[in-house]
Amino acid sequence: MSNPHPHHHISNTQDPDPQFPNPNDDPNPNHPLQPQSHPQPRRPRGFAATSAAAAGAGTINKSRKEREKEKERTKLRERHRRAITSRMLAGLRQYGNFPLPVRADMNDVLAALARQAGWTVEPDGTTFRQSPAPAPAPTNASNMGTYQVMSVESPVSGSSFRNCSTRASVDGQPSVPRINESLSPASFDSIVVTESDTKVDKFTSTSPMNSTGCLEAGQLMQELHCGEHGNSFAETQYVPVFVMLSQSGVINNFCQLMDPDGVKQELQQLKSLKIDGVVVNCWWGIVESWVPQKYEWSGYRELFKIIRDFNMKLQVVMAFHENGGSDTSGMFISLPQWVLEIGKDNQDIFFTDRQGRRNTECLSWGIDKERVLRGRTAIEVYFDLMRSFRTEFDDLFTDGLISAIEIGLGASGELKYPSFSERMGWRYPGIGEFQCYDKYSLQNLRKAATSRGHSFWAKGPDNAGYYNSKPHETGFFCERGDYDSYYGRFFLHWYRQVLIDHADSVLTLATLAFEGIQIVVKIPAIYWWYRTSSHAAELTAGYYNPTNQDGYSPVFEVLKKHSVTIKFVSSGLQVPETDDALADPEGLSWQIMNSAWDKEINVAGHNAFPCYDREGFMRLVETAKPRNDPDRHRFSFFAFQQPSPLVQSAICFSELDYFIKCMHGEINNVES
Repeated sequence: MSNPHPHHHISNTQDPDPQFPNPNDDPNPNHPLQPQSHPQPRRPRGFAATSAAAAGAGTINKSRKEREKEKERTKLRERHRRAITSRMLAGLRQYGNFPLPVRADMNDVLAALARQAGWTVEPDGTTFRQSPAPAPAPTNASNMGTYQVMSVESPVSGSSFRNCSTRASVDGQPSVPRINESLSPASFDSIVVTESDTKVDKFTSTSPMNSTGCLEAGQLMQELHCGEHGNSFAETQYVPVFVMLSQSGVINNFCQLMDPDGVKQELQQLKSLKIDGVVVNCWWGIVESWVPQKYEWSGYRELFKIIRDFNMKLQVVMAFHENGGSDTSGMFISLPQWVLEIGKDNQDIFFTDRQGRRNTECLSWGIDKERVLRGRTAIEVYFDLMRSFRTEFDDLFTDGLISAIEIGLGASGELKYPSFSERMGWRYPGIGEFQCYDKYSLQNLRKAATSRGHSFWAKGPDNAGYYNSKPHETGFFCERGDYDSYYGRFFLHWYRQVLIDHADSVLTLATLAFEGIQIVVKIPAIYWWYRTSSHAAELTAGYYNPTNQDGYSPVFEVLKKHSVTIKFVSSGLQVPETDDALADPEGLSWQIMNSAWDKEINVAGHNAFPCYDREGFMRLVETAKPRNDPDRHRFSFFAFQQPSPLVQSAICFSELDYFIKCMHGEINNVES
């Protein structure tokens, strides 16, 4: 989430220390009640001088420590205040229809309120009413407001919202809007849209709402709701759409293309939708399955040739994780067999939870620089595979067929710890568990704690609950829990730094192997428990993002260094306000996208769940093209995950066609 006060400075000026009074401050030294002045004593010398200086220094050091503590407390209070302000601004943008700039402050909020009420706000802050006050309307039982704002006529209710005033009258009487209480919130939305569709001359009353600012607000509300209209995305920015092939069941574990005809039929269907290209997962567990540094590419070569014949762009995912069979094909793809053999003798090459259970989804980041894989480090293993791919398919790179390479950096190919493993018993909305208990990670933690001067901090938290715990059930993640203690902040900083160092090391070699090619990194959408103070689920995944700081900015600093494009996994979900998990997908999306855009990082999209209905598709489009963004940001591309092969889902075909046209900005007079 972007910081609304990036240049706000805190004054640390303290009052003079009362322990050290100024002798020149005595207003009347000859006052009878004042002690008579005496000659100043001789300055101590030798051991006496040393003793006096030490006593004075001790007092000064004590006072200085108190000031430092107060300074730290002030910083914490300021961070908390900034977090609250930032969330308020995000809510005003999303739910209040306020076109606030990205780096907004309270002055922008007040200006937006004044403009919406019909006042003119100049750049220097001068505020005045655009037109003279109208004559007071007669007060009666049916007209409690002094000014008539606007007459809203709707098919739902013709008399609702009549004679409603948006502010107090001149004589101080509060305005009382007359609203039909039988209307639901959905009815309110329909009334707003109906009013926005009316002609401009309906705003020619003498109401203080009759101003350019009011019209802009109405037009903005119309734009926010125009997803209900068929031509809502006509002539909008073009967002390329790539579709993920269901190829995990097409390429078998011996790297053979099993169903070429099925691939051609699927590509023919996709070609008719005018998609921009396809995404193919290149599995480490298939290519280097049996013997180290012996790579088998034959199945992928045949698959890429078919894609080339259809003249379609290609994005390739370097998948250094296992596929648990959760996709539509249900095919399980493990890590290479020779790696699993090493893991039988040295289980610490895998991520480990507090109970000592090993997770074989991907290799632990603790061995990134440990030569435990037949004389190679994990980083070297990844680089050798990427270099082999670049050499094998050099002709496809030269011809421009391969437009981007996505680097898998963790579980599910996302930059995160495997803290939400279903094989370990995790179920939504559990907070997950920290994954730092293999011996290599613990050695790293011990080294960090020792360098900090607190060797007893070389351990994971023992009160962080279990995979399916809730934040308030733990002592670490609860309100004012240990996550914000000195130890908690040290551990979470270290835990995140391991994630950052892993990304930095792998991307350094990836940019070397794929020089000149767009590099993509997938960022997870951990939106549950987002409305709590600790953001527990994000913490266990490696993102130190509590309410008092932005946990994504340090990660994006490293990604910016390598000029990567982040692919944000958009949930596309609408969570009810009564959600027990205190989830906020929209708030998380807003924070991640703006944090990346503030650093001038390209953002792409990927749907976390398959879409089956138009409502879900439209939420994805709204995320890809934020309507109320004053800088007109958009996704660089969108990677669409299919619910099933298109040849078997004719129902989804028409919806996907509509979705792609919206992304391309081609929808015009098409009914939704």
